[in-house]
Amino acid sequence: MDTAVKYDIEVIKEEARQLVNKGFIDRQQPIYSLCKYIPHRDWLLFEIELEKNEFLLRDRIIDLLSSETWEED
Repeated sequence: MDTAVKYDIEVIKEEARQLVNKGFIDRQQPIYSLCKYIPHRDWLLFEIELEKNEFLLRDRIIDLLSSETWEED
């Protein structure tokens, strides 16, 4: 039985955005720091989706959040 979640780049971006908003990770950390929050069995699929969308694990989280909107200034 395959219980792995299928990750879409938009799901990955939203997951990163939520973790940043909650203060668990910082925008300047590398994308691979997300591995602490993704189940081990799903990490390979997560990594493949990032690579398909031309993201490297050493890229910064802020690169995933490039379309971020500000509510207050």
